[in-house]
Formats: sequence, structure tokens, C-alpha cells
Amino acid sequence: MAPTHVLRCCQRGLAWIPVIFIALVVCWSYYAYVVELCIFTILSIGEKVVYLVVFHLSFIMFVWSYCKTIFTKPANPSKEFCLAKSEKEQYEKEERPEAQQEILKRAASSLPLYTRTGAGAIRYCDRCQVIKPDRCHHCSACDMCVLKMDHHCPWVNNCVGFSNYKYFILFLAYSLVYCLFIAATVLQYFIKFWTNDLPDSQAKFHVLFLFFVAAMFCISILSLFTYHLWLVGKNRSTIEAFRAPVFRNGPDKNGFSLGFSKNIAQVFGDQKKYWLLPVFTSQGDGLTFPTRLVNADPEQPAAVLHPELNKSDEDGAVQPSALSESQNRLLDNDHHSNDDQLTDALKFEESETITISVENES
Repeated sequence: MAPTHVLRCCQRGLAWIPVIFIALVVCWSYYAYVVELCIFTILSIGEKVVYLVVFHLSFIMFVWSYCKTIFTKPANPSKEFCLAKSEKEQYEKEERPEAQQEILKRAASSLPLYTRTGAGAIRYCDRCQVIKPDRCHHCSACDMCVLKMDHHCPWVNNCVGFSNYKYFILFLAYSLVYCLFIAATVLQYFIKFWTNDLPDSQAKFHVLFLFFVAAMFCISILSLFTYHLWLVGKNRSTIEAFRAPVFRNGPDKNGFSLGFSKNIAQVFGDQKKYWLLPVFTSQGDGLTFPTRLVNADPEQPAAVLHPELNKSDEDGAVQPSALSESQNRLLDNDHHSNDDQLTDALKFEESETITISVENES
């Protein structure tokens, strides 16, 4: 046990190396920009003040969101997803997978679970001994099940999931702003030092290297930031982008998508004034999520469905529901409703004497 414990401690220590590297680069960039560029190189007082104010605003927001991403503990499944003591003993005694699944099905009958494994089984973590909630996955690096796990990021030495995904997006956004601002304001002095328009000094090395580092980070962060913005718009995690979540009726990559605006609100919340601040405003509890499934799960007492289903449109027409033989039909009601209204309009133009009535089907 002792060698294993020592090895585990060494792994945890080495995992902080990327974070320490980023911290050192940020500290050096602060010194290079504030001291070497703004104080020793820039002569205009007005330019110094403007650069320093904007730089410190972006620096504070960047460091704030970065620290929140690092030190926010990943959210874990609650106790209700753990097996009772008798069920756990029975599960461990059983050797047949079919019998184990029956135990898990009984335990999960009162839980809001709508996703399954690829084989259609209840998702259970043998390591944590817990039934996995929807969108929950086990992180081997953190050795725990993480709610709405997106990925494990070595640059923050933490799992990015339900509890800190907003912080991670803001960290990418403010780090991009930070690097873009440095690259844009340093560019003219980079050119002047490169063309020897300014005398050689200690600031020359810092300014030249600062521009290269800022530009390099801009390119890498931009691609990652745009990818995660796309994920937020689709309401998918990185894991779900590579492997679609499996519902009882089969895999569905858009199963958790509620539309662009509602997908944004799932991560950033309803109040836009808090969107740019690294404070927790994400919707839900990380255990249950609204889905786009039209029909309720027949094996669940109450499904978590889209709250605005089957509402009447402005003309009083009820939007058509999905076919009963396909319970995996998604919320494309608006599309069908628009097609029906277009068809009715064409019929009206052909004959003004034809009266079209739309009756609600019960």
C-alpha cells in the first residue's frame, strides 16, 4: 500500500506542472507588459494610462476565471444514486450480468434516468459504486464520477463539468482577450525593435518574446474557444460530441438540445448581467436535464421534458405530436407546423370559397 500511496502522491504533484507553467508565463507577461513596455518603453502618458487600465481589467478577469476553474470542486452524484446496503451486497454476490441488471433496474426505477449504455443497460460505476446520472461519467484522473463531465483538462488540473464549465468558457474567453490585447498593442513596438527604430535595451527581448508568445497562445486558444462555443450552442459536452448519448430508444446526438437560446441559458443562466462574471449561474442541479424527447419515458413515473411542448400557436392551431410508433422523435414540431400553415395558405389562394378549419385532435 505504501508504494501505491507514494506513486499516487507523485502523480498528483506532477499534475500541477502545467498549471505552474501557465502561472509563470502569466507572471512574466505581467512584468514584461507593465514594467518593460508601459513604464520603460512607451513615452506617451495618455497611451500608458489607457494600456494599463485595459490590460489590468482583462488580467483580473482572466486570473479570476482561471482560478475558479482550477479550484472549483467537480460535482458528484448525490446519495440517492447510491445502492442501498442490501442491494449493494446482493449486486456484489451476483455473478450473472442479467441478474445484476435487474437489481440496478429496480434501484433506478424511482430515479430520473433517461440514458443507457450502448447495450441498453443501466449505467453503473463499479469504481464509485453509484448509478450514473444522465451525462455523468467517471474521470480516471480524478478517480470520481463527475456530473455532466466535459473533459479532464491538464492545464487547470481539474475536471471540467457541471460545476465549473461556465468558468472554463470564461477562462478561454478572457485568456483570448488578454492575448489579443497584448499582441495588438505590442505589435508596433515589436516592429520598431525589429527594425532598430528603438535603441537596444533590456525591454527589447521582453517585447519581442511577448509578441511571439501572445500570438502563439491566441491561435491555440481561438480554436478551442470556438469549438466550445459550438458545443454550448448544441448543448453537448465534449464526450457527447464524440459519442452520442444513448436513450432507451437508441443514440441521439441532439437529445439534450433545447434550441440555441435555451442551450446558452443551460450554461450561463437566465440573467444576462451575470454571463460575463465567473459566478455560478448554470441552470439545474447537474443530476437531471430537460430533453427534446416528445413522449415520456414509459418506464419512468415523470419525464423531464421540454416545458413548452404541445402549446397552441398564435392562430390557435395545436402543433402536431410525434408518431406513437417512434418514441425517439425529436421536437421538430415548429418545422411541421410551418409546413402545415404554408400548405393552408396555398389552398386558400387557389379558391377563396374554400374554408379551411383546423380542429384540435384530442
